[in-house]
Amino acid sequence: MITQMATSLAVEIAERKANRAGSSIYTGRAWRLVERNLFAVRSTNWMVFISGFVEPVFYLLSFGLGIGTLVGNMTDGSGHPVSYAAYIAPALLATSSMNGAIYDSTWNVFFKMHFGKLYQAWLATSVGTLDVALGEILWALIRGFAYAVGFLVVMAFMGVVPSWWAVLALPGAVLIAFGFASVGMGLTSYLTNFHQMNWLNFFMLPMFLFSGTFYPISVFPVWLQWIIQALPLNQAVELQRGLMLGNLTWATAGHAFYFVVMIVLGLVFTTKRLAALFQR
Repeated sequence: MITQMATSLAVEIAERKANRAGSSIYTGRAWRLVERNLFAVRSTNWMVFISGFVEPVFYLLSFGLGIGTLVGNMTDGSGHPVSYAAYIAPALLATSSMNGAIYDSTWNVFFKMHFGKLYQAWLATSVGTLDVALGEILWALIRGFAYAVGFLVVMAFMGVVPSWWAVLALPGAVLIAFGFASVGMGLTSYLTNFHQMNWLNFFMLPMFLFSGTFYPISVFPVWLQWIIQALPLNQAVELQRGLMLGNLTWATAGHAFYFVVMIVLGLVFTTKRLAALFQR
């Protein structure tokens, strides 16, 4: 009886998937992947989940309270003086959002793709490639948003939240995480072993150090400033710094639009890449 029911359900899914336009790409079941990731965190991965939040907090404590006493005040985008801790805190919040999104869209995706074989199993059901991409990216957004909320609470206790404008940093963190996750998942699909995964650190560490996180990029030559400004983390840092310090200008809108474009291109790229890999 159970076998017959399972067979009937499988046939029904296959027919629905075959007769519906675009059903091989999207069926509206991305939330199932989010649900699976939630169960995984509750069972084994919660320590890894928390570790991504702790790192920027340590940076804020060591640089903001330690080196900050030697540096003194900085200036925000409008020329107003702010403490060094308040200057680097938005940048570390942007970095936290990036780290959470990158971890979930690279290492987790790599394991599920090459070892767990989860995507092959999911795509054999009514789930489409866009469902898989959106499900994994939505989970990265949840992680990035959780990091942002926790980090903002730490900042409030440290007294480095200058105004209520800081609330805007939460949707900013989601936008940043969305951009990094949508691109990161597609890039990971080209990697075939753990040694190649180390390339991520090769690009992320310099981007973290030189994207205006701890000091203005004006200290660099003009030609290098142009390169840094094209990097997604610098765009994220400037976006969060503008939102948290209340410096809302057309440049802030430009930083946000950068991530909108990144999201659209990343989703298209990732969806097509998954289709090429698993729907031959």
